[in-house]
This record gives sequence, structure tokens and C-alpha cells, in this order.
Amino acid sequence: MSNAVTQSQMFGIVLTIAAYFVGLFLQKKTGWKLCNPLLIAVAIVVCVLLVFRIPLEDYEMGGDIIAMLIVPATAVLAIGVHSNLKILRRYAVPVLVGCVVGGVTSVFCVLGCCKLLALDTMLTASLFPKSVTTAIAIDLAETNGGVGSLAALGVFITGVVGAMLAPTFSKWFRIEDPVAQGIAIGACSHALGTTRALELGELQGAMSGLALSVCGVITVILSFFVI
Repeated sequence: MSNAVTQSQMFGIVLTIAAYFVGLFLQKKTGWKLCNPLLIAVAIVVCVLLVFRIPLEDYEMGGDIIAMLIVPATAVLAIGVHSNLKILRRYAVPVLVGCVVGGVTSVFCVLGCCKLLALDTMLTASLFPKSVTTAIAIDLAETNGGVGSLAALGVFITGVVGAMLAPTFSKWFRIEDPVAQGIAIGACSHALGTTRALELGELQGAMSGLALSVCGVITVILSFFVI
């Protein structure tokens, strides 16, 4: 492939967007849970880079621009929360308790597994913010001596698994209340899970967006004491 094409910022942007739309198309056509658009997009981008032997640095020229949109995209989730303030006030205590329990459980499960597997501090610092959104996880991992790319990978895997399995777990555990569904999804699988929660309903999406924000704050606070 021509260097003039791959070394342009538009290459990474166009490739990323095109790969994601392919993922959306396959998801709609098949209806399979494994056909997560983001998962498919990552696979397509990796295959293109490997097959055409394109350096990662060339892709990142445009890919980093898309990555910059993670923060504002996360902030936009606050709109759904604002639209459901009345419901939030009604369930303020259960929502807060659920977020605290979810955030604390996530962090200590990771720390327990890292200790069990005798992982070093660098890997532990990279993996412990797996259940917060990427914008928070990368900075948090790097601040504590971890690797941002590993943190992003952990967040990605957690989010994709949560987005695919959230409806199934809701059925298994008979969680029918939309507020409970949203809080559980947001606390476990952050922004990627929130996109799935939005498909379940506006209220689920709003509560999931709130949960990922609160759990992000809780994880940051815990990092001062456990890392």
C-alpha cells in the first residue's frame, strides 16, 4: 500500500470508521452476540495492518485523533442522567450503594487475582482500573506506574464481554428493574456496556452512564490506598 496513503491522518480515521460500520452491518445481519461492532472493528484494523505490513505508527496518526474523542463522548452520557433526575432522586441511596459495592468489588477482585498469580506492581497497576472508562483508566494506570496500552486492553475486554453478556446475566439472575440493570452494567463494563444498556432502554442507559462515572471516582480514590 502506498506510503502516501498510509502516512496520512485520514488513513487511520477512514479505516477505523469503515471497520466499525462493517461491524454494525454484521451485527444487524446476524443478530449474534459475538458480533460486537467494536470487537469486529478491532479485528479488521489488526488484519489490515498485518496483511499490508503497515506500521502501527502510521495508523496512530489518525487513530489518535479518534481516541481524543473518548473523553467528550463519555461526558455526553451525562445528558441521559439529566433527563432522568426525578428517578435518580427517588433511587439515590440504592444507586449510590450499588455503585460503591460494584466499584470496590471490581478493584479488589483484580487485586486478588493479581496477588494470586504473583503479578508485579506494573501489571497490577495496569489492570486494576479495568472497569472504568478508557479515559480514566489510562491516566490512572500510568500515574501508578502501569502501562496505558495494557490498561486500555483490559478496559476493552471488560467492556466487550459486559456488552455481550449483560442481557443474559439479567435473565439468569432475574434482574428486571431497569435502574438495577443500568447500574449493574455501568459498574461492571463502563462506556461499552452503557452503549448496550441504551439499547435496552433510555433509563438503563442513563443509570449505566451514572454508574460508570461514580465507579470511576471510587476507583481513583481506592488507587491512593491499594496501589
